[in-house]
Amino acid sequence: MPDSSEPVLTPIVGAEQLRTRGFEACVGPPPVVLEIGFGRAELILELAAAYPERRFLGVEVSRKRVEKSGRRVTARSLRNVKLVHTPAEYLLERVLPEASIAECWINCPDPWPKKRHHRRRLVQPEFVEQLSRVLEPHATLHISTDHQGYAEWIHGVMSKAPGFRNLHAPAPRSETRPPRPETAYEAEWIAEGRSIAYFDYVREAEAEP
Repeated sequence: MPDSSEPVLTPIVGAEQLRTRGFEACVGPPPVVLEIGFGRAELILELAAAYPERRFLGVEVSRKRVEKSGRRVTARSLRNVKLVHTPAEYLLERVLPEASIAECWINCPDPWPKKRHHRRRLVQPEFVEQLSRVLEPHATLHISTDHQGYAEWIHGVMSKAPGFRNLHAPAPRSETRPPRPETAYEAEWIAEGRSIAYFDYVREAEAEP
């Protein structure tokens, strides 16, 4: 348990602060776990409490969610969590150092179901290429969705992405949640009878020259 006599520094950090001050100076030493689109922040809070030896970085495009979640981090005296308000694409492309992330979670991103909006989906070849850059060798990547069309899209993108090994092969995905707490959204959707697809990958090490 953290020592409540010590003040908790603000858990919210700016993207430019990460760039100028340095990633480790802001977030802390490795290993670092990244959650993209943390929503209500249940998962990142529970994981941070369960694994105090790890550092957790959450990125969210909603300022209101970042501010609300920041208050929850402070209330729980979690000193191993940092939250940043910025598009995930910007964080990956411009802020995070190469091979700086040991594990990444992307839980039920917006499926953008209409065909004309598919270009707005988070999981795109360019996005996965940037993920590959920031993940350490042997890092794990977890993606989930409750939308069947998006599940097929994710499999299509990831099956062509070099450097990722599917942990469920030869199956494209699993219907069983990884060993982590269930989020509130998952509980709601499962109660509605929806199924959730879970994709899990390992970032393979570069081949020796």
